[in-house]
Amino acid sequence: MKAIAVYCGASPGADPLYAEAARGLARVLVEHNIGLVYGGGKVGLMGVIADEVLRLGGEVTGVIPRALLEREVGHTGLTRQFVVKDMHERKAMMSNLADGFIAMPGGMGTLEELFEMVTWAQLGIHAKPIGLLNAKGFYDGLASFVGHMVEQGFVRPAHAALLTMDADPDALVTRLMATR
Repeated sequence: MKAIAVYCGASPGADPLYAEAARGLARVLVEHNIGLVYGGGKVGLMGVIADEVLRLGGEVTGVIPRALLEREVGHTGLTRQFVVKDMHERKAMMSNLADGFIAMPGGMGTLEELFEMVTWAQLGIHAKPIGLLNAKGFYDGLASFVGHMVEQGFVRPAHAALLTMDADPDALVTRLMATR
C-alpha cells in the first residue's frame, strides 16, 4: 500500500481528540511509508493531518477544486498539489492516486466522499479497502444505521462489510493493509 486517501473535516470539530486522532493517523502512515492523499486544504482536520505527515517526513498529495482553493485555504507546502476543475474530478483523481481510503471525523462532504467510494466498491469499480477512524466513537451511530439498512434489506451484509472501523489508527491501517 503506497497511498491512502483520507477524507476529513475542513473544521477541527468540537473536541481536541479529533485533531489528536489525525496526528496519530499521520504517524501511522509515515511509519508504514504510506503517502497521504487528501483534499488539499490547510484548515481543520485536513490541515492537521497534512501538516503532521509533512512534519514527520512523509509525502502529501493534495487534490483541490479551483473553486475551493481560496475558500478552504489551499495548503501551499505539500509534496504535490493538484488543482482540478470540480469535485467530480477531485474524487476521481483521489481514487486513482490511492490504494485505500479512510474517513476520519468530518461533515457532509466527508460522508459523501466515503459513500461514493463504498458505492464504487459495491459496483466493482474498485476493490480497495475502506476504513472509518472511529475517534471518540464518532462513527458509532453510522455503524448502527448501516446495520439497520442491512436489517431492512437495503444493503447486503457483504456490502456493509466493505467498511472497516477502528478507533486505533495503527489497528485500522494494519487491517486495511491486510485486506489489500
